[in-house]
Amino acid sequence: MSTSAPAKVPTPEQPGSGSGALDRYFRISERGSTLSREVRGGFATFFAMAYIIVLNPIILGSAKDMYGHQLDNGQLVTATALTAAFTTLLMGVIGNVPIALAAGLGVNSVVALQLAPRMSWPDAMGMVVLAGFIVMLLVATGLRERVMNAVPYGLRKAIAIGIGLFIMLIGLVDSGFVARIPDAAQTTVPLQLGATGHLNGWPVLVFVLGILLTLALIVRRVPGAILISIVAMTAVALVINAVADIESWGLTTPTWPGNPVATPDFGLIGEVSLFGGFGKVGVLTGVLFVFTVLLSCFFDAMGTIMGVSDEAKLTDGEGQMPGINKVLFIDGVAVAAGGASSSSATTAFVESTAGVGEGARTGFANVVTGGLFAVALFLTPVATMVPSQAATPALVAVGFLILAGSIKEIDWADHTIAIPAFVTMLMMPFTYSITNGIGMGFITFAVLRLAAGRGREVPPAMYAVAAVFAFYYLMPALGLT
Repeated sequence: MSTSAPAKVPTPEQPGSGSGALDRYFRISERGSTLSREVRGGFATFFAMAYIIVLNPIILGSAKDMYGHQLDNGQLVTATALTAAFTTLLMGVIGNVPIALAAGLGVNSVVALQLAPRMSWPDAMGMVVLAGFIVMLLVATGLRERVMNAVPYGLRKAIAIGIGLFIMLIGLVDSGFVARIPDAAQTTVPLQLGATGHLNGWPVLVFVLGILLTLALIVRRVPGAILISIVAMTAVALVINAVADIESWGLTTPTWPGNPVATPDFGLIGEVSLFGGFGKVGVLTGVLFVFTVLLSCFFDAMGTIMGVSDEAKLTDGEGQMPGINKVLFIDGVAVAAGGASSSSATTAFVESTAGVGEGARTGFANVVTGGLFAVALFLTPVATMVPSQAATPALVAVGFLILAGSIKEIDWADHTIAIPAFVTMLMMPFTYSITNGIGMGFITFAVLRLAAGRGREVPPAMYAVAAVFAFYYLMPALGLT
């Protein structure tokens, strides 16, 4: 998942200062932009979303597959930066829109916490690739928008909010701010403040300061607020680790590398098994897993693409963006590419609005952003020294921004949509499962619309999906698992 960056009013410049072939290919002058605006926009977008190079490896690297294997942090940094560079360049050169892409927050949690524990990492990434193929197929057949229309708007927003709350909980847990109460405590309360019921230790202080700094920068509308906070708190953590006796930082100890530049490690690229996961979890569960990944990418990308394109004034009088199918198809390619690189599904980032705010209107801004991600490939030692306490404040901030941007869009007066939305958004963090949130929300929606005598308002596709989820939940009682 991604966050919104405040748009700036671009400084007045004379459109048409683009030159030659670049101007003609990217239609820079035609869209009222300039080469310098596109370059500034590309830098702004990169600095607004570069935190993903740190966060994605933390989320994926902290999980184990069914065999107890963990992905290498350095290889994850390489895979994340490489895929972001490739897909962002692809969207810029072919789609010609200033919409950058990288590993999506939310869907990486699905892969790490739901898929991987039930199968091997290559199996899990194979399901991401399959989801990408399905997105491409839906676009090619014109079904993507039809499928999206089958899910009520309120439920789409609830899915986004649920993922935001889930991301926030992950951030609190991974930082050590909250911890699981040991079973020996024999309590029905699952979590507590800190490891002992209190906040103590330097690492937790770094997290708390990081939260306050991140939110303060967001309130001040500082571009790149999340990245600034991560860099600042990493510096604080480096100093603390050098002068204090720290028992454990958890996932990553902040130590300045002897050589900040290193050759990228491409060991995870291509480590994929397309259909191996179905042999581990069964066909039905496998289909539901692919469907969950598909939904996580599907609705977030659609909203982001339309939102950024509208802000960039790339839509027509009816709010439609010319060439949208080309952009949506590239988004499908990006999902598959993320799975193929083991960096999880890649999707459009709403942080692209930072570049649009600097004046970007064409895909040349993406060329700049993609090039900066390519440079980041050689700075893996720097990226991997960032402790989770410095990076996870971003998860809490992202969770808030997702909720703040979506919750007002739900019609709370209509209980047939408000209750399913409520169930969807709460079941994700409370069951630690995005799949459960989506499934229970869909089932509740179908049942309540039938109970209200409004069954005809439910698209057949929603009934079908709700039935599949209901069968999925009944499988243990039926002895099918």
